[in-house]
Order: sequence, then C-alpha cells, then structure tokens
Amino acid sequence: HKPTYENMRKSLEAMRTHCLNNGVTDISMPRIGCGLDGLEWEKVSAILGEVFENTDIKITVYSL
Repeated sequence: HKPTYENMRKSLEAMRTHCLNNGVTDISMPRIGCGLDGLEWEKVSAILGEVFENTDIKITVYSL
C-alpha cells in the first residue's frame, strides 16, 4: 500500500515520540514518501516541519 499524507503525519509523530523518549537529537533521512511512493516533497517537508516544530531535534534530509 502507498502512504498517504495522513499516514505520513502519524508515522512522523510516532518517530518524534520515540526520539523524545530515547534522547535522539539528530535524524538523517531521504525524502521519505516521495519517489516511488508518489507523495510531493513540498507537502511532506511541511508536515516534517510541523511535527518537529517545538523540539530540539535536528533533521537532515538527503536527496540524490
């Protein structure tokens, strides 16, 4: 099944909770959900910003 923006938000919220509970301060990732999954990076990026907005977690996104 392909992800939706709603599923993406829920997954990122779970990731945020995991990071906060386990002292994770840095995350590196590709442009998740884009490419083969077909989500638009602009929307995914906005969701990432909203979900991690009030944290000190640094997110680095790599693209090829």
